Amino acid sequence: MEQPSYNYCALPLAGYASKPEESLGRVYDEPKSSHRTAFQRDHDRIIHSSAFRRLKYKTQVFVYHEGDHYRTRLTHTLEVAQIGRTLARALMVNEDLVEAVALAHDMGHTPFAHAGEDHLCKMMEPYGGFEHNDQSLRVLTTLERQHPEWNGLNLTWEALEGVIKHNGPVTGEPQIASRELQEKMDMRFSTHASMEAQVAALSDDIAYNNHDFEDGIRAGLFSIADLEEVPVLERVMAAIRDKYPNIEDRYLIQETKREMIGLMVEDVLVQTGDNLNKVKPESPEDVRMCGQQIVAFSPKMHEEVRKIREFLHNRMYRHYTINRIGLKVERIVGDLFQAFHRNYHLLPNNWQQRVEEGGGSGNEQVRARIVADYIAGMTDRYAIREHERLFDLYWDLR
Repeated sequence: MEQPSYNYCALPLAGYASKPEESLGRVYDEPKSSHRTAFQRDHDRIIHSSAFRRLKYKTQVFVYHEGDHYRTRLTHTLEVAQIGRTLARALMVNEDLVEAVALAHDMGHTPFAHAGEDHLCKMMEPYGGFEHNDQSLRVLTTLERQHPEWNGLNLTWEALEGVIKHNGPVTGEPQIASRELQEKMDMRFSTHASMEAQVAALSDDIAYNNHDFEDGIRAGLFSIADLEEVPVLERVMAAIRDKYPNIEDRYLIQETKREMIGLMVEDVLVQTGDNLNKVKPESPEDVRMCGQQIVAFSPKMHEEVRKIREFLHNRMYRHYTINRIGLKVERIVGDLFQAFHRNYHLLPNNWQQRVEEGGGSGNEQVRARIVADYIAGMTDRYAIREHERLFDLYWDLR
């Protein structure tokens, strides 16, 4: 009996979808799997990486100790992947590649959510800057150490493209990880990304816009009445109350979240269908060269999403309790960066070795980059403990 081939996608794919058997390859050549496609292997390598596991204790907005029910980078990532699978199947694009990009997109985030990134960016301004999307690429191509023959996870060109072009074509000067990868394989910065990468990016928008308001309600940063100031949320809640007149607040929030995700997914499918009918791509190359994002919200939904973001920015991300956390984060991140940069011998031995191998013992910029790599890879609780170990005079003497 002839053995089946496992190098092809089992589900029917559209002509514009990415096919694993047509992948542009990896930086380092390696034998194909006998039972998994190239994109399945990408997905699995991300799942088994140490950076992915650390997302469990990296928070989305709140610091990890504030409660077990707030979203972390890991739970957010899984929610993005779930929405991505739904869109991918409906659009007949490659689910494995969508999920790989979705799972990898936040791996470069710092501890302490956006506050951590803001302060690490300040520390890195004199040394080439810091940007979390590029740091995700750096994790995937350099920092993960899983194989004896190379650094990084050796993902396919298509998966790496999805991370690089998470927000569209690369404009301006590429960041460090992008530049280093470009020297090894042409990532075609100026083109749009695949349909799969675009699906992952929109899934990210859908996830955080709908889940952050649930966390904000749980934290008491605003009320349901406040949420009703956003027109689309007010309409959805009114429809839910008509259906369930005596609904409890906790169920109202859950129903609102579900309805909003459904509305956004449906909107993306309709608008993307219209875009596909206009552009008529017949291959992944047609998608990259068409000059526009194909997977998109409608103009009306784009405006609704803008209003949700504006509400969350004003009522959640700028809330005084979040700003107070930011004050502490600035101290922790700043102290750690300055201490390690001044004296890299304070780093763990394996990180000292990275400094020396990279020539950073006599090069401030290289040393700063490796210190940023170390801090960005920390979880919230590990960063807090590192700060205590270094700056609490009695930490080791109790």
